[in-house]
Amino acid sequence: MPSATLDTVPGALFYFSPPTDGSEPYNRVNDDPSSTLPLSNWTPEKHTLQIENIRGREDAFTLDEAGFQYFKHPAKHTAFTDDEEIKAEYYPESEELIKELTGASKVVLFDHTIRRRVPGQVDMVGKRQPVKEVHVDQTHPSAIARVHLHCSPSEAPELLKHRFQIINLWRPISHPAFDMPLTLCDYRTVDAKNDLVAVARISSQRRGETYRVKHNPQHRWKYLKGMTPEEFVLIKWSVAPSDCHFNLSADLDLLISFDSTEDKNVSIFTPHTAFQDPTMPEGSPARESIELRALVFYD
Repeated sequence: MPSATLDTVPGALFYFSPPTDGSEPYNRVNDDPSSTLPLSNWTPEKHTLQIENIRGREDAFTLDEAGFQYFKHPAKHTAFTDDEEIKAEYYPESEELIKELTGASKVVLFDHTIRRRVPGQVDMVGKRQPVKEVHVDQTHPSAIARVHLHCSPSEAPELLKHRFQIINLWRPISHPAFDMPLTLCDYRTVDAKNDLVAVARISSQRRGETYRVKHNPQHRWKYLKGMTPEEFVLIKWSVAPSDCHFNLSADLDLLISFDSTEDKNVSIFTPHTAFQDPTMPEGSPARESIELRALVFYD
């Protein structure tokens, strides 16, 4: 474990550990009260690591190098209580913001998740809690499928001829995120071929896959302490292109931020998780946040 410094805090991160009986690992979505299937058949492996607070050094971490990048820009929409209002007000301003910051020619916003932590409550449909396991969401084929799903049949083939990405815009809402902040693993410290494990995602409607992450002592974790609603981070969640030799199935409901570039020096995914910051100010309110997912196209 890296030695503690004035800029780091110890954090318990939960990595993947395979089922003891050798069976295929799975997580079940808690959307069927009648199901007797356990929510998971594997036990996360706890590792206490030093997590660096990069406040004041945000410019050292860019989307194409580290896989994430922090910015400051207050949102005009601040309520985040009604999905239709979010789509009508927050989506358009976020679309223009992503275009401005990335130089993209076209941005298509297709999904969002509000997380409001309630201590002791399990993750449920419509009541999403911060994810406490190190993870990456999705596959290369699903990114291509999303283009066909959300773009017209007349424009999708042309868009796929050029570089595109799937990017998540994450920001706290209501108050600073001292409680259960988001920590991100610098892509430059990840073994892209060996660190990911496919985990089945089972719901009452469909079966798909997400990814959990094996512990790697080379990983270096970062966060922005006390991130405010005026601050946000862009995150890539993608699995590598086909030359990384993954053999994982796609599912349209489990999407990562994907970058179709073949440049080996460009980041392609970002392991991430919520964690308990032991230096959180006493009395800090429970975390509230929004994550917005976007298809990002370039000429």
